[in-house]
Amino acid sequence: MITATEPGDLFVIRTAGNLVPAYTPGAEGVAASIEYAVAALAVQDIVVCGHSGCGAMTALAHGHDLSHTPAVAAWLRHADASLARTAAAGDVSSLVRQNVRAQLANLATHPSIAHALAKGALSLHGWVFDIPTGQIEELDAANQPLSA
Repeated sequence: MITATEPGDLFVIRTAGNLVPAYTPGAEGVAASIEYAVAALAVQDIVVCGHSGCGAMTALAHGHDLSHTPAVAAWLRHADASLARTAAAGDVSSLVRQNVRAQLANLATHPSIAHALAKGALSLHGWVFDIPTGQIEELDAANQPLSA
């Protein structure tokens, strides 16, 4: 709905906390999906889209006990750097933005992404979707908001 596209126009990879692990050799579902999208489908734009009230980022920002969900707790470790870079503890909004930036950096570590970026065949975009207002804030390459 927020992209005004038709079914089939987008190749979507959804993960808790919109996390994209940095590239490591070996089979991994997110990496395989990224590689397929870029190498096989020739996707030209990739958007990492965080959103207001993100449950994953809220859990991290507020230090929720995730011991009852060990797979989720392990997965959210991919956001440790984002959490460390967020100045104010409990600031979900800042953590969401920092996390989008971190995931864009992680994307760039994937060989298929790096190759497509070097050829000028791919653009990376960071968005933060504010659910109550329907507004999208685009983050630029310098990690500053383009619009609010």
